[in-house]
Amino acid sequence: MTHALQVDPHWAGTRLDQFWMHHLGSTVPRARIQEWIRAGLATVDGRPCGKPSLRVSAGQRLTLEVPDPSPATVTPAPGPLSVLYADAHLVVIDKAPGLTTHPAPSVEGPTVVERAAAAFPALLTLDGDRPGVVHRLDKDTSGLLVLALSEPARVGLTAAFSERRVHKEYLAVVAGALHEPMRVDLPMDRHPTLKTRMAVVPHGRPALTEVWPLWQAPGGQATLVRVRIHTGRTHQIRVHLAAQKHPLLGDAVYAPGPIAAMAPRQMLHSWYLAFAHPITGQRLEFRAAPPQDFWDTLEALTHRTLRLGITGCPGCGKSTVTRMLAEAGVPTVSADAIVAQSYLPGAVGWEILRCHYGRRFTPSDDAPVDRTALAQAMEDPRLRREVESLIHPVVRAEVAAFWEAHRDAPVAAAEIPLLLESGMAEDCDLVLGVFCPDELRHRRLTDRGWGPEQRSRMDSWQWPQARKIRAAHLVVDNSGPLDDTLRRTLAALAVAMRLAQGRRQRLLHRLRHFLHHGAWPESPGSPNVSSS
Repeated sequence: MTHALQVDPHWAGTRLDQFWMHHLGSTVPRARIQEWIRAGLATVDGRPCGKPSLRVSAGQRLTLEVPDPSPATVTPAPGPLSVLYADAHLVVIDKAPGLTTHPAPSVEGPTVVERAAAAFPALLTLDGDRPGVVHRLDKDTSGLLVLALSEPARVGLTAAFSERRVHKEYLAVVAGALHEPMRVDLPMDRHPTLKTRMAVVPHGRPALTEVWPLWQAPGGQATLVRVRIHTGRTHQIRVHLAAQKHPLLGDAVYAPGPIAAMAPRQMLHSWYLAFAHPITGQRLEFRAAPPQDFWDTLEALTHRTLRLGITGCPGCGKSTVTRMLAEAGVPTVSADAIVAQSYLPGAVGWEILRCHYGRRFTPSDDAPVDRTALAQAMEDPRLRREVESLIHPVVRAEVAAFWEAHRDAPVAAAEIPLLLESGMAEDCDLVLGVFCPDELRHRRLTDRGWGPEQRSRMDSWQWPQARKIRAAHLVVDNSGPLDDTLRRTLAALAVAMRLAQGRRQRLLHRLRHFLHHGAWPESPGSPNVSSS
């Protein structure tokens, strides 16, 4: 059938394929119109035109020869197919990862369309080598896919997808910590040099993606997100998230090698699909749980060590509790030891103080920092804050390296006196506060040779004990005999171990709740737990 039209001034400057897509009433996918144009079935003012991107001009006479429908060329291939819904007009499938949507010259093995043709012979009455396809999922993307089984349904669904009347949402696991919702409105098209890839390009086709974080892996190495796409560009989610420095785990095309190696495939799953039935108008809504490899990747992310920060006021017994944890097999590190090491000649702390203060605290090239002179100078609040701003990042970096070195341990502990004051508590999963009544604590400091002025000065540099204890998740009372302190420390460790082991169960419970209800349950508060 030949269609012939003259270009109205209103359509001047429109691409040839877009012109025909509109004037055919969105009954034919744009890709198919482009195929016809490239095949020489279009003319402009009587001359053949094989360029879909040609901009038309007012007054031009256009023709397009639309071939008669031909039977589908698909060969049915019986095989596993997870069908969630089917009627005379459409079928909704939960696609397994590794399964291509439709046949193509480069595709080996069965496809969704070939398996669907075996289960639903009506598919073979539709036109072409992609019968029933109204949208696609990448081969390694799992989840919800709808196929048309009748021509009226294909026309209606194609129009619904084109006009953005289909609600599509995905679950994805992305690299890094994503704390806030994100709206990505970046145009996309083929990569300028790598034609098998897509890319964000200045004059590409509009593409809009919305992202909401649901759960963050310990250490912030990855985030589970919910994604809604308002346009259906090829590789849209993968390209948009990579452009925001949050590529998908397992994405061998758009993620750096170490991130691509974190999962067996790109961690993208089409979990939610809602649309009006193209024939009856009934609203259809579907949800699909991710496949096992998705769950396995999330579970692996929960295995990172539970990072326990230990803090308390001077003389409370932090070092005693830390030593008891070490004797129980917990990897430990001390901020005081880190500082002492960094103050050795030529070490990073020593170099920083030499750079900022000359020889004031490092008078000799082969001697450590003069900590007595430094402590006296830090009685000036301004200088103390300055020194802390220089040295705390050194401690933080070393503690981060300690966490990473022991990432496979169930629990690791860092003793940091200024954990709360320095902001390093945000690097920990739990804060353990060591409590000792002030009178007993001061008596212990006196026994160590601390005078009243030194005690007062050191206390003034920290939060009051009551405030520290309120901010802790776990509390060990160190006011009694060492046997009692040991018992309480081991009780706190048992709590921490249970919390570490419970990570997976909590995540899986919350994800199942989300899949059932469509809403992520709020995290419960973390009440203080006293080990008494």
